[in-house]
Amino acid sequence: MFLNKLIKASVQAGVRFQGTSVKVAPSAVRTSQGGFNFEFTDQQKEFQELARKFAREEIVPAAAQYDKSGEYPVPIITKAWELGLMNSHIPEDCGGMGLGIFDSCLITEELAYGCTGVQTAIEANSLGQMPVILAGNDEQRKKYLGRMTEEPLMCAYCVTEPGAGSDVAGIKTRAVKKGDEYIINGQKMWITNGGKANWYFLLARSDPDPKCPASKAFTGFILEADTPGVQIGRKEMNMGQRCSDTRGITFEDVRIPKENVLIGEGAGFKIAMGAFDKTRPPVAAGATGLAQRALDEATNYAMERKTFGKLIAEHQAVAFLLAEMAMKVELARMAYQRSAWEVDEGRRNTYYASIAKAFAGDIANQVASDAVQVFGGNGFNSEYPVEKLMRDAKIYQIYEGTAQIQRLIISREHLARYRK
Repeated sequence: MFLNKLIKASVQAGVRFQGTSVKVAPSAVRTSQGGFNFEFTDQQKEFQELARKFAREEIVPAAAQYDKSGEYPVPIITKAWELGLMNSHIPEDCGGMGLGIFDSCLITEELAYGCTGVQTAIEANSLGQMPVILAGNDEQRKKYLGRMTEEPLMCAYCVTEPGAGSDVAGIKTRAVKKGDEYIINGQKMWITNGGKANWYFLLARSDPDPKCPASKAFTGFILEADTPGVQIGRKEMNMGQRCSDTRGITFEDVRIPKENVLIGEGAGFKIAMGAFDKTRPPVAAGATGLAQRALDEATNYAMERKTFGKLIAEHQAVAFLLAEMAMKVELARMAYQRSAWEVDEGRRNTYYASIAKAFAGDIANQVASDAVQVFGGNGFNSEYPVEKLMRDAKIYQIYEGTAQIQRLIISREHLARYRK
């Protein structure tokens, strides 16, 4: 297969990306093999190896500088796009590879190992595109997804507001229909890729009645980023993942044609929430990638640093700490893979997706903190990588639904099983 040859050649020959945008054959998509099986397909192993090589050779060496400068990693993103490590879920009929969530997660974990700031910038495309993949008509999908297979464009999921983060139903941005257009006024905040996106998925309240249920009150739109009235705010300098582009966006009398409505008026909330079942597994995979990096850094350091006449890895206190870290990483990996497999099998995976996201987000923070502890005073210094990993990890307990919101979802799903 062309794809196999491309991946093997890239892995063996080094980083030669220009002009190698990948189109995957249908047989490359993971399918159920029956029974209980942890073995990856040859295709998955090749994708994983390619992403791993790219992360270690392209992302890791540049990560610290991007963290310091806060500059958007355009060269790395462009190379990832050319190699086929972005937009892997775009359907084949739109020019994409049509990979499942499981396969995409394998790539995501490896990219996150290199730098979760870079990985978040790339993964934000998945979140922005998913509502269009799930709810767009043929014209919308081919127009907005198709263009992203032709050049390395970004998009964004434009939902969060200054006063409405986890409380999506509290969104105040308004959409008023006038003739064949909708007039949008409002403000969004913490939008990843906000200043780099070519287009947005935008959620706005279309029913002004405060008693209208969320399931009918909101409408989802596709909005071109250069539409008059769209005002992009300053880039936020955050605790971690600093090269990711996060901004507020204001809408003043922005006009959106009715053909850019997804499904129909009032369907937006279900579309926006439905996307999370497919995007939370990759977020969990990203958190796992960070945790694996922290574990590797801590282990390598423990195998070099000596105290009291022996390697610190030989001290039981450190050895047990590394063992706990390893346990958590392995279980987080299993959690995201289960949640991704469930949705690829066509089943509702809300329960597993929230478990994976909550657990992986928590262990990313725990393992990164423990890695700093293993490094001791050096770990507190920005010259060593674990300091950055600890800062980068925190957002995994916040974005795409906080750790507390995940527990709310899990508890509801869990209790619903006992009420039947």
